[in-house]
Amino acid sequence: MFTELNPVLIAAAVIGGYLLGSIPFGVLVMRAAGAGDPRAIGSGNIGATNVLRSGKRGLAVLTLLGDGGKGALAVLVAWLATRHAVPHTQAVLTALAGGAAFLGHLFPVWLGFKGGKGVATFFGTLLAAAWPVGLAAGASWILVAAVFRISSLAALTSALLAILFALLFGRPMPIAELALFMAVLIYIRHIPNIRRLIKNEEPRIGGARKAEDATA
Repeated sequence: MFTELNPVLIAAAVIGGYLLGSIPFGVLVMRAAGAGDPRAIGSGNIGATNVLRSGKRGLAVLTLLGDGGKGALAVLVAWLATRHAVPHTQAVLTALAGGAAFLGHLFPVWLGFKGGKGVATFFGTLLAAAWPVGLAAGASWILVAAVFRISSLAALTSALLAILFALLFGRPMPIAELALFMAVLIYIRHIPNIRRLIKNEEPRIGGARKAEDATA
């Protein structure tokens, strides 16, 4: 069992997580299906919400699974690699890997650092890092989306509550810090949506949407 963090482990977690997170599943699945490029339609976003605008629901589902899965995979690989570490060291490295994967989705090296808003990767990362927190945050997204029919509001609410859930469920502090880190970035990426929410102009799920309204 090892107890100390070292630069090699930290670099491996961050670089590996970032490269995994940078995989642009939305672009890959649409191109593979001959459906074009999500950056050329709708909001230009690479996430599942914009892929859905192509009319290809199956591709949107694949994008959602891929974007969530890459965050989960980064965390799980780090967790397995540190299974002989003390709990705090393992929590730190898994949090670093998850946070790096989230950054990779937002700023993918393969696409000139122009990525998505990270909601699917946020949930995938949380589910792998602390599944009770991920499930609770996911449930809050579903509840808010069902009541208000506004995707961005559901994302913003669940991101904020994830921090509280991490603390309430007694998760290691690095996991709570990971939730905080991702929540802050989600809020920053959703600034245009927040402005529309304040003005009561944010489109509802299933309603007419403007090109810039994507939330994933």
